[in-house]
Amino acid sequence: MLWGLKPSFLLSIFLIFLGCDQNKIDKPNIILIIGDDHGYPYFGFMGSEIVSTPNMDMLAKNGALFTNGYVPDNHCRPALQALITGIDPYDYIQQRDSHKDSLKKEQTYLDMDSASKKEWEDNFNYHAMKYFNTVPKALQKEGYKSFQSGKWWEYHFKYGGFTEGMTKGWVREKRNGRNWFQQFMGGEGTDIGRITNQPVYDFIENNKSNPFFIWYAPQLPHYPFDAPHKYRTLYQNKGYSKSAVEYYANCTWFDEAVGDLISYLKKENIFENTLFVYVNDNGWEQEPYQEFIDDPMRSHNGGDKGKLSIFDQSFRTPIIFSWENKINKNSKFIDLIHTIDISATILDYAGVTNFSTLGNGNSFKNVIKGLEQGSRNMILGKSNKIRDDNDPMGRDVKAFWGRNKKWFYKSNITDDFEALYNIYEDPFCKLNVLNDNSGVAKVFKKELRKKYID
Repeated sequence: MLWGLKPSFLLSIFLIFLGCDQNKIDKPNIILIIGDDHGYPYFGFMGSEIVSTPNMDMLAKNGALFTNGYVPDNHCRPALQALITGIDPYDYIQQRDSHKDSLKKEQTYLDMDSASKKEWEDNFNYHAMKYFNTVPKALQKEGYKSFQSGKWWEYHFKYGGFTEGMTKGWVREKRNGRNWFQQFMGGEGTDIGRITNQPVYDFIENNKSNPFFIWYAPQLPHYPFDAPHKYRTLYQNKGYSKSAVEYYANCTWFDEAVGDLISYLKKENIFENTLFVYVNDNGWEQEPYQEFIDDPMRSHNGGDKGKLSIFDQSFRTPIIFSWENKINKNSKFIDLIHTIDISATILDYAGVTNFSTLGNGNSFKNVIKGLEQGSRNMILGKSNKIRDDNDPMGRDVKAFWGRNKKWFYKSNITDDFEALYNIYEDPFCKLNVLNDNSGVAKVFKKELRKKYID
């Protein structure tokens, strides 16, 4: 019986149980929302007076918005690899190849004929994810269930550490009438957002008793620009090019898909204990009067400046952390933040104390709480492909870029061209001021050489 125990002891027991319950309450569900070819200017919360994005605007106002987020590459796959592993693509490739070299020593590999070795090595590039630590793998140790939906390049969802998912792998021989994007970029997962959110809702319904992590990556506003008519009518008859109308409509379609997800969470009383994180896979520039819709390859890659280009628009993304009553509303930051920092920040919010074991990103949780400033003074990247008029799907180049608080620098070694832009005075990179600021360029070149060459 408890009646003979001292009140102080009973209080201690009560507080212990309260603390345990509080820890359970404070461990959030986490939904990582990933835009696909969504340029940073095309949100209301980023200042757009053209594109309607009320649901994303709500998430941004409901939490912390970083306006100077950067992805590491102007292609989706390396950017998504960096996001889930916390490893810069350059480092990821180095580590991937190290895994490959070690596996070559296995007897099973040595016994292969040359054709089998080539097939094995080619497949390894698509199966390498299973050798890396990832956000879902780290969260699983904390009791999280996880679900992959939407775009996913890495073969089977289990390779990423998800407990459940929609992508089962590449079956080149059996396309079953599905288009190229559906076949090679996520299987049935590419139905998310465009057709339905129901698989996500089914997962949530079955995992209410556990904290969960959802990779929510609709193939939007990505090509094909086939938004329903109700979205296109918002932008027609306003003097915009056809391609602009189609792209803006896809942006609003994406926003409504997110809104449906939010509405479901509110209906199920899950919204308040859910941390929403938003990031884009790569940039895009769609000027209102820029017409290229009649060229599918050109429209697929964004015309002149995004996504296959070496401009700020190709790499910049807004990043949002939104959690009802846990993150201060209307928090806005201009600190530089890399997408590899997202994985560390997610794990920090989930209570993972040693989040440094996942990649080399920095947690921004204390920045969001106002306890410290962002630690990044410069972000560097490498590009291997750009688009031009002769190669609408992109041609191979050797190029580098960097961004600090004021400047965006790029060096296309293949074409012997470099440029420097003052981002605050020239956000769309129209005026090359390299000649008047050679000292700034010299600093970028030194840091790029240190990272990628020396």
